[in-house]
Amino acid sequence: MDRYPPIAEHGLVGDLQTAALVSSHGVVDRFAALRFVSPSIFAALLDHDGGGHFRIAPGNPDMTCKQLYYPDTAILVTRFLSPDGVGEVLDFMPPDRTRTATDRHTLVRLVRAVRGTVEFTLGCRPRFDYGRAEHRLDVDSSGARFRAPITDAYLQATFPLDGNGLDVFGTVRLEAGNFPQAFTHLALITAAGTLDEALDAEHGR
Repeated sequence: MDRYPPIAEHGLVGDLQTAALVSSHGVVDRFAALRFVSPSIFAALLDHDGGGHFRIAPGNPDMTCKQLYYPDTAILVTRFLSPDGVGEVLDFMPPDRTRTATDRHTLVRLVRAVRGTVEFTLGCRPRFDYGRAEHRLDVDSSGARFRAPITDAYLQATFPLDGNGLDVFGTVRLEAGNFPQAFTHLALITAAGTLDEALDAEHGR
């Protein structure tokens, strides 16, 4: 994993209220909620060691990575090509249908094998407010919950997640053509108590 990939090696996904940067190696290294200018959840683009990131990608060091968007959509495709197979991560953030400001944002990461067999590894290491805000982690069969003073983040997955300290890890092996085993997905959901309370807390009011 490149510690500080250039901006040109990233794609952008968003929901019209905030956005995430995803590197060509499948790493979310910049994401803030509730708004673009809110304190960060992932900021490894600025501080690799202390900023936090959300990675899901094959572990094969010989893989080649490419990024593209599905035509006429904001769905980002990160493609991994290796001797063992071809895998993809599809990232998108569904906008709120009410078209009003909301304290709830969802980053969906769909993982699939296109050819052969691909083993993906996951590492979710949030560091709230550029690593200045402490959080605690709860993991159970339904997923993981990261609890921070202003914003909570929930990670849901269709494969088992393991907690280690403040972070979550997992592994899933997918085989192309074996539906539904060729697909899996994750959803990172952020939410605050109320939008007004969260924004007031951000600005020290």
